[in-house]
Amino acid sequence: MKIAVLPGDGIGTEIVAEAIKVLQVLDLPLEMESALVGGAAYEAHGHPLPESTLKLAMDSDAVLFGAVGDWKYDKLDRPLRPEQAILGLRKNMGLFANFRPAICYAQLVDASSLKPELIAGLDILIIRELTGDIYFGQPRGRRIATDGHFPGAEEAFDTMRYSRPEIERIAHVAFQAAQKRSKRVTSVDKNNVLETSQLWKDVLVEIGQQYTDVALDHMLVDNAAMQLVKAPKKFDVLVTGNMFGDILSDEASMLTGSIGMLPSASLNSKGQGLYEPSHGSAPDIAGKGIANPLATILSAAMMLRFSLNQEAAAQRIEAAVQKVLQQGLRTADIYSEGTTKVSTVEMGDAVVKALI
Repeated sequence: MKIAVLPGDGIGTEIVAEAIKVLQVLDLPLEMESALVGGAAYEAHGHPLPESTLKLAMDSDAVLFGAVGDWKYDKLDRPLRPEQAILGLRKNMGLFANFRPAICYAQLVDASSLKPELIAGLDILIIRELTGDIYFGQPRGRRIATDGHFPGAEEAFDTMRYSRPEIERIAHVAFQAAQKRSKRVTSVDKNNVLETSQLWKDVLVEIGQQYTDVALDHMLVDNAAMQLVKAPKKFDVLVTGNMFGDILSDEASMLTGSIGMLPSASLNSKGQGLYEPSHGSAPDIAGKGIANPLATILSAAMMLRFSLNQEAAAQRIEAAVQKVLQQGLRTADIYSEGTTKVSTVEMGDAVVKALI
């Protein structure tokens, strides 16, 4: 089983190192090969996603990804910025379905900013479409306006677009995921304003008729954002487009106490996937040894489950994470009085110890 390891920038190298340490004690036939991506790749090769890195990813069964980005690259032309690496991987690998579970561990109920009764037992799966929407819509750019309210003014524009096949395939993913959970899907859009969202809703209704055992409801994105903090446990599987999913999944992450706890999986139609923590590269804490590696370790568990067909090993990792939390070990982002603060490496070591 071949894994492309792409640590990236900032804390990416630190957290991926801990996930690798965990994978190595599982006694599985894993072949791991590392490559540069993001800002690190730009420094070495002049591009955030060199051909050699892309080829490694395409030829692997799965990609374990850290994070990319740094403020020092913000002045680069957009195609050369580190973040373009992840967009390029999604596009070239056909990674259209992003799974972001938001689970509130019992040991971390007090770490959330919400009341314990609102988030105790929380288990949401957000499914975000990854290859369409405004992030990939054409045309885009800048120009001098010739009409509108301010003719002659500089303006910028991006195009939100979706095709029926793109919506159909993510709808099937959502309904099939719901069949393995509580059989409820909430589709989130903005159909009262956007034609793109009206097509989204129409297609979800059509596909939903093929899954008679799954209940489907619809919610406008502004209401969904409110309900996530008002009554988050009303959701089970939440499916939405690229931009709305980007925002809502980050909002949901804070329900759990820290974005440092949230893994993610991005899958294509072949089961090949890219696995990464939901957080970014956090250059402000890079090198300090305080980053939380658990989201990356849990992403590695998702990789074993979805791309490598190693369910038992995935469950072992998840149980080990539960065990170290039960022991009271906390990195700085989830630390509270009465628990033990540990470093990035110490947290990784604790998970390894819980596995052995």
